[in-house]
Amino acid sequence: MNLPNKSLSGKLGKAIIYMIITFLGLITLLPLLNIIAISMSGSGAVTANAVGIIPVNFTLEPYRMLVDDPQFWRSFGISILRVVFSLVLNMILIVLMAYPLSKSNSEFKGRKIYMGILIFAMLFNGGMIPTYLVVRNLGLLNSIWSLVLPGAVPVFSVILIMNFFRGIPKSLEEAAIIDGATQMQVLLKIFLPISVPSLATVALFSIVGNWNDFFSGLIYMTRVSNYPLMTYIQSLTIDIQAMIQQGIDSTNLSQLMGVSDRNLNAAKIVVSSIPLILIYPFLQKYFITGIVVGSVKE
Repeated sequence: MNLPNKSLSGKLGKAIIYMIITFLGLITLLPLLNIIAISMSGSGAVTANAVGIIPVNFTLEPYRMLVDDPQFWRSFGISILRVVFSLVLNMILIVLMAYPLSKSNSEFKGRKIYMGILIFAMLFNGGMIPTYLVVRNLGLLNSIWSLVLPGAVPVFSVILIMNFFRGIPKSLEEAAIIDGATQMQVLLKIFLPISVPSLATVALFSIVGNWNDFFSGLIYMTRVSNYPLMTYIQSLTIDIQAMIQQGIDSTNLSQLMGVSDRNLNAAKIVVSSIPLILIYPFLQKYFITGIVVGSVKE
């Protein structure tokens, strides 16, 4: 007789939880909606802090300034190449380092020494100036490799994948070796397919980190034409006086008068977020755990 009441209370509890989660989700969306509204509002309303989540004096001039700029697309291409090169190099080096380090000390002599070096490198680094000197002496300045090679081995990701490999049942590897598989075959045909969730997570770390990094471009690039996208849009400002001196026509000048640095900065944030928003849905489905549980019965 009490079952209907319990069922009703359970449904009511779930409804309350869903309402709370929905409310919290909407709260997290408000800052993003505000940034989008600012990027599409007139400079007067933005300066007066009169913009909420709906654009005031709607304009797309900040986006036009970004899209009509040839350097914007060049920097966009540089960032795409950087992300692709970094992702491929990161994943290869991470896997090739994590696999032997996942072995026991008896299987891999000197494992503790290598682990000590990795942990030390994760906690301490040479600093900005020594790193710059190394990049300069290698002749990598104004090269895309100056953006890729300094971060080629993310130690945290190596340790993350190593720990995942160590959690894979030893029975899988032993069975494959008994069947005549080599260590490379074990890695490629057993460990990597099982480790897709962790590899996808590490790949997302690499993509987000390389896409959002703007400071490396400022350090290693001396020419604006070599800036990655984040570095370039970070350097963009609206200088009306300089544009007048360069002979800007009256039509474009009147349009630019309705744009401020706050509009442009908001447009930068929106544009730079679009690629990550498009990529994330394809990787988030791999964010699961326990894929190995039950694969082998002990």
